[in-house]
Amino acid sequence: MKIIKDFRNELLRRREAKLLITADKNPGIASSLKAIAEHFKVGEELIVVKALKSKFGRDSFLIDSFIYDSVSDKERIEPRKKEKKKTDAQATSAPAPAGGKK
Repeated sequence: MKIIKDFRNELLRRREAKLLITADKNPGIASSLKAIAEHFKVGEELIVVKALKSKFGRDSFLIDSFIYDSVSDKERIEPRKKEKKKTDAQATSAPAPAGGKK
């Protein structure tokens, strides 16, 4: 793992890191989190992987990540996931009454 950029953002209380790793296949977000946590010696709950990029045919991957000082800082700054809205089919799970007019 090679650190390309390591910037401390005091305003947002986080560390912004760009890392270059080599792997035979795409490492995925979960294993990238573990690798960053081991390298920087922080908990996985403090890390957000923003992007995992590669070029076709290469075995190197660029990871853009944010490492927060605390969980509360992460929750305050990171956008929350949107909840899925109920569709009409789920909202009307009861069947329609039978016996229409003739």
